[in-house]
Amino acid sequence: MTGCINDSLMRPRVSCKIFFSPANNVAYHTLPKRLVHPIRLKVLFGAALFAIIPSTIAAEFPSRGPTVPGSVARIRWGGQAAAPERAPLAVKRAIWAANQLRSKPYRYGGGHRSFNDRGYDCSGTVSYALGAAGLIKSPMRSTDFRRFGARGRGKWITVYARDGHTFAIIAGLRLDTTPYLTAHDRWAPAWYSSVRMPSGFEARHPVGL
Repeated sequence: MTGCINDSLMRPRVSCKIFFSPANNVAYHTLPKRLVHPIRLKVLFGAALFAIIPSTIAAEFPSRGPTVPGSVARIRWGGQAAAPERAPLAVKRAIWAANQLRSKPYRYGGGHRSFNDRGYDCSGTVSYALGAAGLIKSPMRSTDFRRFGARGRGKWITVYARDGHTFAIIAGLRLDTTPYLTAHDRWAPAWYSSVRMPSGFEARHPVGL
């Protein structure tokens, strides 16, 4: 199907042609005045942008790192995670950035004023990963993450938030500062393959991911 939409909301007096296959189930009127499914199109645009390149804020973070075949991340030697090759670039960058926090200690309030800090708490850790993905422009607190993105679990990234704690599931791995299952392990940013019960947490995800 072929359609044309005026993108005057973004750049006045500029239009573009957009091509969709019937499988996308997006329809237009004959005249490009109104879109039948604007929310669906917004989600498609969001996913396309994340798949191509994150926002410029991600330039501060690593653009390369270990990968593994498939669509699920894996924990490798030294506790670093390998990003799945099928994941969007934004997801890969979130994983590669979080790998850098493995040597950082837990610090209450760490990573709140800036993405770069000497230590990180739970929300600072998740903020660092999402900042690398270009999904947020500044660090967020656990309370703020309860309103992050869209409600529910995402395909690639899910943030679980409540007042006082936040963790994330990224491509199948849990990014957390508390081990949850083993009380004797130290608190610090780390990857876990074990599941944490989401009871009491609100699940949120980035639109398109």
